Amino acid sequence: MQRAVHPDAQDVDIIVNVTAISEPAGDVLTAAARRAGLNPAGAVLIRDGSNLMYRLAGGCVARIGAVGTEKAAEFQIEAARWLAGGGINAVAVLDDVAQPVVIHDRPVTWWRELPAHRPASTGELGGILRSLHRLEPPVRPALRIFDPFAGAADRIAAAQQLPDDDRSWLAHQVSVLREQLQQERTLRSPTVIHGDAWQNNVAVLAGGEPVLLDLEHVSLGDRDWDLIPLAADFARVSRSDYRSFVTAYGRDVTTAASFRTFADIQGLWWATFVLAKGATSVDAAREASRRITCLRGEISRPWTWSAF
Repeated sequence: MQRAVHPDAQDVDIIVNVTAISEPAGDVLTAAARRAGLNPAGAVLIRDGSNLMYRLAGGCVARIGAVGTEKAAEFQIEAARWLAGGGINAVAVLDDVAQPVVIHDRPVTWWRELPAHRPASTGELGGILRSLHRLEPPVRPALRIFDPFAGAADRIAAAQQLPDDDRSWLAHQVSVLREQLQQERTLRSPTVIHGDAWQNNVAVLAGGEPVLLDLEHVSLGDRDWDLIPLAADFARVSRSDYRSFVTAYGRDVTTAASFRTFADIQGLWWATFVLAKGATSVDAAREASRRITCLRGEISRPWTWSAF
């Protein structure tokens, strides 16, 4: 079994512990909290990534989305409530407050703070994915079709730091892999999938209860898109941990005829994810260059990619 190597996830966030609210996010949080009838005094930044997350008094967590993402915020609220109704433990929406509150075109949503927890083991991840994939697609929220290439072409086009040859190769590779994917399509009905399935997107409480997090990518698609990230990452995942995942879920995606295509698409997505960070980070630009070199076959497998 040969798998591509990569330690990243689709939405890597940096956990921080800051007592002061940064500007201008602090202004957004303060205005949104007041509109929702909550007290923002003493808020603590707990995550700084594609979304900002603050802990407020009283067991509340505020999540501030990027500009123009109100619809995505509304979807996450609906998805959380639907999953809970379907028997899937998911991060819980704070009830009886305005959801979402939009300040300066940035949506703010309110969630119940989780008690002490840890990231899931691979087996726990496999178990909750198995339950998720058994759900019947809902009428509401309306789930979009999962796009494994989402954002890749835009990142490539915007990467002015890339040599023209690498940019042309990546753009061509997107086209090649899209065509391969069309040929690999199965007859399976689309499944409810998480869309960003890895251990840190499942919190396990002290009593062993798993809770599904980061619901913005929940969609309809081939179930294997939730299995590929772990299967394509043996720099971070040991063979024994991968076996635990397979046992819990009941399927080894590496034996599927479409595995190589799916894994290559995942590797391309991971490379463009870091490529987007390369515009403002020398380290990310260097890592993106290495990943592209790997994808182009100039470095032999197994590859080792640094996390970003």
